[in-house]
Amino acid sequence: MSQTLTPSKLTPNPSFTELTDSSNEFGEFIQETLALTKRLFIQLQRRPSTLIAGIIQPFMWLILFGALFYNAPQGLFGNDLSYAKFLAPGIIVFTAFSGALNAGLPVMFDREFGFLNRLLVAPLSSRYSIVAASTIYIIALSFVQTAVIILASAVLGAGLPNALGLAMIGLIVFLVVLGMTALSLGLAFALPGHIELIAVIFVTNLPLLFASTALAPLSFMANWLQVIASLNPLTYAIEPIRYIYFNSSWNLNSIVLETPWADISFGLVLLILLAFDALVLLAIQPLLRRRFA
Repeated sequence: MSQTLTPSKLTPNPSFTELTDSSNEFGEFIQETLALTKRLFIQLQRRPSTLIAGIIQPFMWLILFGALFYNAPQGLFGNDLSYAKFLAPGIIVFTAFSGALNAGLPVMFDREFGFLNRLLVAPLSSRYSIVAASTIYIIALSFVQTAVIILASAVLGAGLPNALGLAMIGLIVFLVVLGMTALSLGLAFALPGHIELIAVIFVTNLPLLFASTALAPLSFMANWLQVIASLNPLTYAIEPIRYIYFNSSWNLNSIVLETPWADISFGLVLLILLAFDALVLLAIQPLLRRRFA
């Protein structure tokens, strides 16, 4: 009597299946993010006025404020220190800050014109690719604007930091842009329309500039304004960049900011900016989950 042997069914390895699925999801997320980022750059190519205005405005600030304090007493901002050199870090940070604060406007217009609803019903592997694309787009624009302002500042007499200094400036700009872009995108999903978002941008833009050390050192300010400027995230981005411009040699233990309550070192400034980014990202998570649900 013969027996027929039938091969047992092959059962897939669960761990291998989960690994394959997760890698496919990550690849799809990258693909979606790149596609949405490309869309934003196509819009910029068709309407380059946004980038041009973002470069011209801080360039005008450099020229006008430099001319305004051209005849300031020698040594007013330090020994052998021109106001152009003092002003350059403030304009660099403010340029990145302004661009990041406007990051929510394209998302808001997509909401109002209905394109965002099409994305939300599309078979995306992760709707967070919408936020990631906007973040990459704004960071890229900020680096372009920052590079132009650094070169313009060098031409106007501010000088040019070394390669390590430029890399650190790029890191600080990245931290500022990341936090403010996340905040702006959160506002784009929280506010009812672009009028309200533009109003928030107008209300917060210049006050945060003047309540920082972008245009004047802390010692020039009233006591109450010194306290506000010491709590302003822009101050913690401006002062380390200014220290890089003023000093060819620096390290993470260098004191870059003297607040009314403590002296802040270079490394502590970076930790504060990281904490600010983490706080903003955690704050907008519930809002994004609710909108993307």
